Amino acid sequence: MTGSESQQQTGLGKVLMPVPDPHPDVFDRQWPLRVADIDRTGRLRFDGAARYIQDIGQDQLREMGYQDVHPLWIVRRTMIDMIAPIEFQDMLRVRRWCSGTSSRWCEMRVRIDGRRGGRIEAESFWININRETQGPSLLVDDFQAGLKRTTTVDRLRWKAYLKAGGRDDAAEIHDFPLRFTDIDLFDHMNNSVYWSVVEDYLSGYPELLAAPLRVTLEHEAPVALGDKLEIVAHVHPAGSTDLFGPDLADRTVRTLTYLVGDEVKALAAIFAL
Repeated sequence: MTGSESQQQTGLGKVLMPVPDPHPDVFDRQWPLRVADIDRTGRLRFDGAARYIQDIGQDQLREMGYQDVHPLWIVRRTMIDMIAPIEFQDMLRVRRWCSGTSSRWCEMRVRIDGRRGGRIEAESFWININRETQGPSLLVDDFQAGLKRTTTVDRLRWKAYLKAGGRDDAAEIHDFPLRFTDIDLFDHMNNSVYWSVVEDYLSGYPELLAAPLRVTLEHEAPVALGDKLEIVAHVHPAGSTDLFGPDLADRTVRTLTYLVGDEVKALAAIFAL
């Protein structure tokens, strides 16, 4: 991080694990940046990056031979750092590896590099789901052993980084209408669509995209087709250490709370690195 360098390993100010390259257990692929995933300036959007994070995870499961063993995963949190914009017609190198694991879930790092110098760093907290119970399910031993080859964190625990904001003191509130095509295999809004909300918000503040930017998104409960989803935005000035930790005291933090009625569905935080 620029500004006050942080060695914090949890929370919004955490330092993401660097890529252990070269390493035989870093999954490494290339594909071109396509027109459906860019904004009108040609930048790879956050929702496009979220799709790539999902796609390379599915590719890795298939090529490792675990697509049928652990076919269903739910993402609980994704942190994406846009270090430098990746632009249209670039060729992307996408790498994925484990940065922390436990018996039922793991954190997976993804690094996306463009040949022209663009770079995105990401980390997601993935929960393995049992098809019958729809709850967390044990990872098989050999799969977990493979995850551990790139990390020393083998007792990963979930801890939320974000807290919901209310309507009363919101800077702005707007509706986000759901479409049939936003709904996925679990019959709720796909992870990447939550990142479309972030892009909608950033469209009103293009200056935020001028500097390296971190966006963290946590999922609390599923959004279903027919839900009336409202996005409640807050702007927290520098000095909000009680909310976000001392590492972020020197910068503004913007938050988005995804609400259906009074139920919190997801939370996002946006700030400059």
